[in-house]
Amino acid sequence: MADFWIYYQIGLRHIWSIHAFDHLLFLTALTVPFAFKDWKKVLLLVSLFTIGHTISLLLAVFGVVSIKTIFIEFFILITILIAALFSIFSSGKSSKNDSVNLVGFLTLFFGIIHGFGFSSYFNIINNSATKEKLLPLSEFALGIESAQLVVVLIVLIFSYLVQTVFRFSKRDFILVISSFIIGIVVPMIIQNEIWKR
Repeated sequence: MADFWIYYQIGLRHIWSIHAFDHLLFLTALTVPFAFKDWKKVLLLVSLFTIGHTISLLLAVFGVVSIKTIFIEFFILITILIAALFSIFSSGKSSKNDSVNLVGFLTLFFGIIHGFGFSSYFNIINNSATKEKLLPLSEFALGIESAQLVVVLIVLIFSYLVQTVFRFSKRDFILVISSFIIGIVVPMIIQNEIWKR
């Protein structure tokens, strides 16, 4: 049980760490177009993201697929940019029903990319034999999932407060937050190590 809490807390801290703010930005960009009444859609998207990064986390940790960290870090930034741009371009639509399939597919794919990022971190903290990785990996992944759900809940609460207390329109809120995310991510993409190769 003690080992469970060790890896679970490492998973939690990995998402909430200042060094993992790229994952926070992605979750924010993914969640910002939705409200509490859209909880089923949000839960579906978070689940698809979870499925995607669980698949790639398993593949990478067990050595089935290996991708250089420099490429993963770059593609994570691209996923954040795409999610924020999508939120901006779809912010004027009255219904998200038509785009759920597209967003779901993209979220699953982006989850796969982010999973490779999680795997490199997991491999740093756990260098045990392959057979001994499955349980710690499950505990680590559960910590990540719990942290992600908390982040999504915080974004939804913040969105609710800004739109009801401060009377921001939903469209303006989406535009401001998504533009802020883009403003952070674009310089990171431009300065990324991938261009120096």
